[in-house]
Amino acid sequence: MRFQSYFNTAVSLIKMYNGSLPLAHFLKQYFAQNKKHGSKDRKLIAHLCYCYYRLGHALKNLSIEEKLLIAFYLCNEEAGEWQILFDETWNEWSSNLNERMVFIQRKYPTSLGNDIFPWKDELSETIDADAFARSYLIQPDLFLRLRPDQERIVKEKLSAHQILFHQLSSTCLALSNSSKIDSIIETDKEAVVQDYSSQRISEFLSSVICPPSSKLWDCCAASGGKSVLAKDVLPNIELTVSDVRPSILQNLKQRFAKAGIGNYKSFVQDLTIENGQLSIDNFDLIICDAPCTGSGTWSRTPEQLYFFTEEKINEYATLQKKIVRNVILHLKEGGCFLYITCSVFKKENEEVVDFIQQQFPWLQLIKKELLIGYDTKADTMFGALFKKV
Repeated sequence: MRFQSYFNTAVSLIKMYNGSLPLAHFLKQYFAQNKKHGSKDRKLIAHLCYCYYRLGHALKNLSIEEKLLIAFYLCNEEAGEWQILFDETWNEWSSNLNERMVFIQRKYPTSLGNDIFPWKDELSETIDADAFARSYLIQPDLFLRLRPDQERIVKEKLSAHQILFHQLSSTCLALSNSSKIDSIIETDKEAVVQDYSSQRISEFLSSVICPPSSKLWDCCAASGGKSVLAKDVLPNIELTVSDVRPSILQNLKQRFAKAGIGNYKSFVQDLTIENGQLSIDNFDLIICDAPCTGSGTWSRTPEQLYFFTEEKINEYATLQKKIVRNVILHLKEGGCFLYITCSVFKKENEEVVDFIQQQFPWLQLIKKELLIGYDTKADTMFGALFKKV
């Protein structure tokens, strides 16, 4: 009866939720108002809700109850205590996701991959559309980026608390997404919580030659992850950060203090507005982690996949081109411009690169790459590095 109650609560929540705020915030508000749910209850109900949205646009003709059963079946390797919800027709529970998908496609008239993510024609050039769609049914990992000289202490702390991890690179550890690390390691000081593909932006930064006193502008700084990464890769740079939201820069101040970054400049700026009069220096390196659909991260926030509409791709691509056009004007001769998105759509990625090359022929494309993450339980990102010649 307890698991049936969890299921019924999840159905009620899905009926109420309209996507106007992140699912995590919606669930937090609900649980705050309904104290009857203990910590285990909250975890299991939330898991059901996230499973539902992982199905994206598939099987929308079914009732919420039936679709939720299918979603749970696809997103979990075994029924466990949830078996009470499934009748005798669900007799092919397999630990292999592909086998579970085949079973559902026999049981229901659906092409799961095409239906989960219906915008395959919009994807960037090198994405395996089927593998990408399947990845929505898998919980991504939690990734730590080890700060300089902190590898030993972080590993020792994780091992002491019996938190399993595996190492993907010299600075990247992958953990189960449910790992509780906040009270174990000093985040931002010892290690940064940062997706594996986001960490790989260091591969672009390592290609940049920055002499002493070089100036870096992280123009869409957001949470500051790329700024902290840049300071670790290029420790002698002079850092300037900006964002359109004052609250973000206040949060950034606190994060930089934890990360040991104290000497930097910051300002609030809407970069979609022509800013030739902007009274800032020119820069040796500009990082533009542009606002985007975030489609490369939707396996973490699958509700965004569920409520997404295709016209938003063009809206973001237009926004990105406005920002790029304005910030590039502040690049020094011989300086580098790094364009980044966490999108899988070519209009936000390759087509913006084409736009940059057409509008600024004096920018030489040094490197561009789609950083595939769906094969490592990570996000997918895009980067393109240019040099002013």
